[in-house]
Amino acid sequence: MDLEAGLELTQSFLIVAEELNFRRSAERLNVDQSALTRRIQKLEHLLGFALFERSTREVSLTPAGRRFYEENARLMHDYARSVKAARLVAEGKTGELRVAYMAFAATELMPNAVLRFRNAYPHVEVNLRYIRTQGQKLALADDEVDVGYMIGPFDHTDFHSLLLTSDPLYVVTPRNHALLHRPEIRPADLADYNLILGDMIEWEAYRWRLNEMFSAEGVPLNITLEASNTLALLGLVAAGLGVTVYPESLIGFLGRNVEVRPIMHPDFRIQTILVWKRSNRAKSVRHFVDIAKNLPPRI
Repeated sequence: MDLEAGLELTQSFLIVAEELNFRRSAERLNVDQSALTRRIQKLEHLLGFALFERSTREVSLTPAGRRFYEENARLMHDYARSVKAARLVAEGKTGELRVAYMAFAATELMPNAVLRFRNAYPHVEVNLRYIRTQGQKLALADDEVDVGYMIGPFDHTDFHSLLLTSDPLYVVTPRNHALLHRPEIRPADLADYNLILGDMIEWEAYRWRLNEMFSAEGVPLNITLEASNTLALLGLVAAGLGVTVYPESLIGFLGRNVEVRPIMHPDFRIQTILVWKRSNRAKSVRHFVDIAKNLPPRI
């Protein structure tokens, strides 16, 4: 007996065991009563024991039939539950989504997308990891994360990338700094000032992009201090030890001890992109990408 035939016979038996009436059972199964009777007889023949005791007035389960019903009802319930659970995973409505992010996406882009994703797919567990841009590339390649917010551009045949924002860059200064008195600030204006930047361990991709932009303008960077995190950078700037350069995405979170001005140059922008592996076809990844793509623009 093949599996499909066995499931059909067992399902027919379960219905009759619940109804204890062949006519009502046949109606539920949408088959002729005679066909249902033959199914039960075939199952009893295959099993080698009677499942039902029949009389002209009633149908009842034999002791063996009751035990067979109890065991198979539980199995069928578990089977239906497993099918439902697997279908939810296949549709991206449950399971796990692993999201990596770096500092520039941490304030708005990532939180807003995660909020909308969790509202739409509450049964998908979202795991977040802070990883610098270069580390994200390795984590994605090794299937340790599913999607990553990183500094762009990033072009690779194994990955999809989606441009989310291209943020203008701002100079961040102590209060009442001399740069603030200029009508506008251009890249060359920073050549005469001490720069405080994130170190190359945590801020590697951003430092590369800054070097490319300033080098294209022939402006040497006078980097006098480095720090690994945002709070330390702001503290050093606020103390008057130099100035730094931040993307627009972080400007609203800098506090009151520093001041900011835009750097007036069309190429002084930093990209934030969303990246995922081409071979990762999980529906949850596609759902998250669609949500991230359709977030309203930053005001």
